[in-house]
Amino acid sequence: MHITVDMNLCESHGQCVFAAPDIFSFDDEDYLAYDAAPADALRDRAEKAAAVCPVRAITVSAGAS
Repeated sequence: MHITVDMNLCESHGQCVFAAPDIFSFDDEDYLAYDAAPADALRDRAEKAAAVCPVRAITVSAGAS
């Protein structure tokens, strides 16, 4: 699985952090940080995070993790 976040769209609402805190977080400067290639076992959480993003900045695609 591969995750891409369009940082030009991301407005740091944080919904992804609530939906999948094991994939998404905020760094010390309040910028989004994320694991671009999490384990496939986290796919449901990654897809939930993409679904709740209010600006649809997150894409989850197939790929090696």
